[in-house]
Amino acid sequence: FPIIVAKGTHVIIPLVAKLEGDRWEAAVVKQEDKKIKLLVNSPATAVIGRYQLTVETNNQNGSASSTHDPANDIYILFNPWCQDDIVYMDSEDERQEYILNDTGRIYYGTKDQIGARTWNYGQFSDRILAACLFVMEKSGTSPSGWGDPVNVVRIISAMVNSPDDQGVLEGNWSGDYSNGTSPTVWSGSVEILEEYHKKNGTPVKYGQCWVFAGVVTTVLRCLGIPTRTVTNFSSAHDTDVSLTTDVYLDENLEPIENLNVDSIWNFHVWNDCWMARKDLPPGHGGWQAVDATPQETSQGTYCCGPASLAAVRYGQVYLKRDTAFVFAEVNSDKIYWQKNADGTFTQIYSEKKIVGISISTKAVGSNERSDITHLYKHPEGSNEERIAVETACSFGSKAKAYSSPTAQDVSLEVTLDGEGPKMGKDAELMITLKNSSSQQRSVSLHSQVSVMYYTGVHKATVRTDTTDIEVLPNEGEWSISFWMTFFHQQDHKAYLTSRINIFFIIY
Repeated sequence: FPIIVAKGTHVIIPLVAKLEGDRWEAAVVKQEDKKIKLLVNSPATAVIGRYQLTVETNNQNGSASSTHDPANDIYILFNPWCQDDIVYMDSEDERQEYILNDTGRIYYGTKDQIGARTWNYGQFSDRILAACLFVMEKSGTSPSGWGDPVNVVRIISAMVNSPDDQGVLEGNWSGDYSNGTSPTVWSGSVEILEEYHKKNGTPVKYGQCWVFAGVVTTVLRCLGIPTRTVTNFSSAHDTDVSLTTDVYLDENLEPIENLNVDSIWNFHVWNDCWMARKDLPPGHGGWQAVDATPQETSQGTYCCGPASLAAVRYGQVYLKRDTAFVFAEVNSDKIYWQKNADGTFTQIYSEKKIVGISISTKAVGSNERSDITHLYKHPEGSNEERIAVETACSFGSKAKAYSSPTAQDVSLEVTLDGEGPKMGKDAELMITLKNSSSQQRSVSLHSQVSVMYYTGVHKATVRTDTTDIEVLPNEGEWSISFWMTFFHQQDHKAYLTSRINIFFIIY
């Protein structure tokens, strides 16, 4: 790859009198005779990877340059302890779990019989860092993009499977594993990554979802990105971007096998990784879903994510990356379609609570199972959950399955008077509903106030409200004043600000 200063792949470190931070720089901290001790500072946005170190000196006798010694190579990683890093995580207990813990538990089975297997991530084992950077190098991507964790986790999602890039693991669900190792035999990632590195990028045989996910956790933790392994029970596989799990039946209610390509797995394992998302609207940082099991292609490559869990929860499937696919895995409705005489299909039945159950990961600081379903979706059957499903499916290929004749009758507008919110001052939001139909409408208005970091990472929910409203017909208006105080708290540069979510249901 080209070594270019502008791309961050060639770094010239200036010698300065005093370190200022947030840039490449070096300062003398000690000098004895001909020996100089330097303190070198790197920016939080630096490209990760292995750097070759060369020292140039100039004096009255001329200039000299050191020869490259691999033993002096420098490794730069993401740093969740650094408040300026995109992967910064403020909880020490969580950093201990999601970066430093080299063992864990991966869940499997069914929603009624959940089993657990111990997995050795081994991210600090000898040769694993070299193997992880080898995986990055084998991707063929430019290191100039390796300073962005969104890019890195997407690269790893693609490289841990093998179909289109000779990645780490070859998937096999046939039951015949005679040419390799059965997926159930693996108990950790170290042997897999070492074999892939030793054989210069020949895919290791064989893997299934929990093996792919275990390796992703190892690689991302090794590179400094907080990561956990997640199991979704009754996990849907949507093949046509409908955001639904579809079953097609003929006139006699017999399955039409060639059309029934969607499926629901007993369980499926993927990963959550932690980062701010500056490429998304505020509030979508934090946990992001990443899936290395090769199911569907994303932009032509077998990879998935990172998809914001906040976006998945609210059905905001239009936000990148692969949010629609993850949403379908955890919250799609199963819809039954019957073929008509003219070849079209009519929806005859739907099941709304059978996908995405007991989403599980290892608890922080213990071997207990932690249920994180609430991070992926609202409680099943709640108004909020139904709104998320309808929102998501309105962007799918079967949007008409969720269309409502009254959906456009009532509009909502939120306004803020004056110059906008001021820190420490009250702000008044005006929420105005207009009914353009000829009938009175009953509306349920839901509002939520959350606290988030300046990076856009959600911290906590402060307040939720639900108000039932009757809106008169023919341009009838209904307004409500919503008072709140905008504030921020400086906690080691972790600024907290307020965020408001508002949505409504029409009856």
